[in-house]
Amino acid sequence: MSATVTGAGDQPRSSTSGFGGRTRSDLPGTALWPGAYACLGDLLADAFVQFKSETALIEVRRKREGDRLTFLDSWRAARPVGRFLQDLGLGPGDRMAILMSNQPRWLLGASAAFLRGLTVVPLDYKLSGEEQAALLAHAKPQVLLIEYGLYRRLPSLPDGIRVIVSEAPENADLGELVRWEDLPASADFDRVSVTRDDIACIVYSSGTGGTPKGCQLTHGNYLAQWEALAGMYPMQPGDRFFSILPTNHAIDFMTGFIGPFACGGTVVHQRTLRPEFLRHVLQNYEITHMAIVPRLLEALKEGLEERLDEGPDWKKQAFSALSSLNARLTWRKPRPELSRRLLKPVHDAFGGRMKLMFAGGTFVPPDLAQFFYDLGLPVVIGYGLTEAGTVLTVNDLKPFRADSVGPPVPGVDLRIVDAGPDGVGEVQVRGPTVFAGYLDAPELTAAAFTDDGWLKTGDLGHVDGAGHLHLVGRAKNMIVTDGGKNVYPEDVEIAFRDVACEEFAVTAANYVWPKRTMQGERLIAVVRHADGLPTALLAELRRLNLRLPEHKRIDGVLAWDAEFPVTASLKLKRGVLAEQLRAARSEADVVSLLETP
Repeated sequence: MSATVTGAGDQPRSSTSGFGGRTRSDLPGTALWPGAYACLGDLLADAFVQFKSETALIEVRRKREGDRLTFLDSWRAARPVGRFLQDLGLGPGDRMAILMSNQPRWLLGASAAFLRGLTVVPLDYKLSGEEQAALLAHAKPQVLLIEYGLYRRLPSLPDGIRVIVSEAPENADLGELVRWEDLPASADFDRVSVTRDDIACIVYSSGTGGTPKGCQLTHGNYLAQWEALAGMYPMQPGDRFFSILPTNHAIDFMTGFIGPFACGGTVVHQRTLRPEFLRHVLQNYEITHMAIVPRLLEALKEGLEERLDEGPDWKKQAFSALSSLNARLTWRKPRPELSRRLLKPVHDAFGGRMKLMFAGGTFVPPDLAQFFYDLGLPVVIGYGLTEAGTVLTVNDLKPFRADSVGPPVPGVDLRIVDAGPDGVGEVQVRGPTVFAGYLDAPELTAAAFTDDGWLKTGDLGHVDGAGHLHLVGRAKNMIVTDGGKNVYPEDVEIAFRDVACEEFAVTAANYVWPKRTMQGERLIAVVRHADGLPTALLAELRRLNLRLPEHKRIDGVLAWDAEFPVTASLKLKRGVLAEQLRAARSEADVVSLLETP
């Protein structure tokens, strides 16, 4: 049994007509229509000219403003990197990796690479130096753009790679590294256009414990994604996007780089992401848009509730009454001016101009999204995966629904395969945002698609009568943290490779004992040891677990007394092991690793 939902349909692309009947007229008059472009470099080149006097980038360091660049300033600041790439003879087919925290130079460097026709490899600056080095070795870029502090953490670099290092101390011995600040400011370079089928980015959806998965996303993937979103959530000059998520994250790359630049909006970066400095930016820079993960949404909610708890009871009652009134008056669609009058103190805390918060990367609890919508701070809930751009489905707020991840965006087709009586089955998709395959991994690429060309998401869901997708769990062995990070068990196992036991494996609890929820995801270890779970073994597991980044830590351990099922090549049959565990053990048998006995 299966069900299929079609986005608004495929339409010929042109400067006036886009996917699903989206037209140039759906955007503000000055915005650049992505359907008119063959590649991101061409779009960015026009943006630098079209919006030359508008503010493109603002960098804030704690509570002091650093750089403020117009689009023309940004073009000038990107040119030295473009010239460096040209002098190396680099162009289409070559790659530049970027390993930086959120800051203007990330976007400037990427712009220069796209304008030269290079492929960008965005890497997560929060990974360990060893993980970053492994991904660099896999991607094989010719150039690396990196911050000095992150460069010092790298244990090695691929042979022959050229490095541009940013923010290095004047007395630092850089050897053959090139200092960003020393690039000739007056340099110009020749722009090179590529096609929609050329690879724009190689984005890694997993770490290094297993096989690195470098998702190859084309210029057409990105342009189609923005074309689908632009008519729904356009920006305009004067709008300000606060970039909080790492720019290598698919959501921030689209909504905090390509989207604002295509519409003449401003991207604001805060170099210090402590809560008090985030609040400073919100309150002092009139932010209109931001992308956020549930963990940050929850922190914002707790901050509001703490301030209410510090006040008198009448303020709490007034707040409750006004938020209820606002919810009744805005249930059909957001009414920002009304909400700002009814709940002025709340909106002032967010800068007084907040229009939308894009939420995704992982499951967004409905009550959390509803809390903010009732305050007149709409949370746009979407669903996507690295292999398919930014979002496959998204709620259009007409009306707001916190219970779903919305219908497919224009151009995307979605189907539910092998659905049970409750309509729940695996979500599969196809459309112009679906990636071109994994880098140098044809077998992995083939396994990601069905025989008839649909991308297997590995997520479980059902579609309601209005065409909205509801996610209820995962069919694949992974979790997504509340910070929006994919964690694959294979990537965690490597930290426990020296544990003294017969066999050791990591799995996702919801993979073994499926639940109809996306909440409470966690990793567990399965251990085969002659003595079960002796105290010394548990102590060693807890010690190693604490060395992992918090989002990769194992929640608990399960004793197992049979040999693990393996293939002829001795590769673990994870699906068979999960079936065996499901039949013989319950989740109550898991012993916590996060608590000391």
